[in-house]
Amino acid sequence: MSAACRVLGVHRSTLYRQRQFGERDEQSLQAARSRKGCFQPRQLSAAEEQRVLETLNSERFQDQPPREVYYRLLSESVYLCSIRTFYRIIDRNRLNQDRRAQRAPQRHAVPRLKASRPNEVWCWDVTKLATYKPAVYLSLYVVMDLFSRFVVAWMLSTKENSGLAQQLMRQATENYGVIPQSGLTVHQDRGSPMTAHRYLDMMHSELGVTCSHSRPRVSNDNPHMESSFRTLKYQPDYPGRFQGVVDGRRWCEDYFNWHNFEHHHVGLSGFTPHEVFTGADQAVLVRRQEALSAFHQLHPERFVKGLPQAKLPPKVVRINPYTEDELMGGVVEQVNFPTLSYLK
Repeated sequence: MSAACRVLGVHRSTLYRQRQFGERDEQSLQAARSRKGCFQPRQLSAAEEQRVLETLNSERFQDQPPREVYYRLLSESVYLCSIRTFYRIIDRNRLNQDRRAQRAPQRHAVPRLKASRPNEVWCWDVTKLATYKPAVYLSLYVVMDLFSRFVVAWMLSTKENSGLAQQLMRQATENYGVIPQSGLTVHQDRGSPMTAHRYLDMMHSELGVTCSHSRPRVSNDNPHMESSFRTLKYQPDYPGRFQGVVDGRRWCEDYFNWHNFEHHHVGLSGFTPHEVFTGADQAVLVRRQEALSAFHQLHPERFVKGLPQAKLPPKVVRINPYTEDELMGGVVEQVNFPTLSYLK
């Protein structure tokens, strides 16, 4: 039989099925093979199943799981059915559902921010710096201007709480003279310091700052801060671990001086954050263009596309910009939230 099936290219199970049922369509074969509707000699009778339902829905057992019902009845010398049969009857009658009050699904708005000048949008976050003591970390608070990537405030502490965040923002607004009418926005994630009621009350009531938050578990809603932390921790002189707060502050002070005044940022067309923040990039652009033009006159053959042009930083920096489909659908451009705070 096996050799004949191999020669004819027919599976043996197909041959046996055709011998048993004959030439029938696929629907008839499926119905013949299905056990639904077939009498099972070991199944509970209708009266027995009704008794199980009455027991499960009784006041005594209505809040108990099937295993608890099974073992409690068995201890009382009562056996109705197996635990698995309990579950089958519950599923068949759609009685298995969560009895606890469930929170309704939440929808968080996508933060859409636009910065076209310094001091229009700030981003801030907290990252951990390891120490030589096991399970002991330092908390580095960093506030950065979105348009220029200029770090306007930073703080290193052994703790992470809303009190330090309030201190950071108060000092920032004092150092930079930020007023509620300046129209600044501070963007952050949903960490405990950023969502504390006292912190939010201070930002709105005292400093006149409007806060924007990332969506839960969406790191891309604050991408510039995440990229900044990666730049920090991938520096060649980054020690990996610090002796303590004093050691960490000494290193961070040198790093942020380099970042603000010497680091030629790729996202800023090679300008430093300080040049973009203060508007000095226009003068630097002139010097760059003069250098390119002078070299082009000496060797024009090296520039197949003509005179090279020095580029300015992007005029607009966005977080979660609208897609073409959203714009085609008539989505209105969202205005930035008013107000924010600063720090050095």
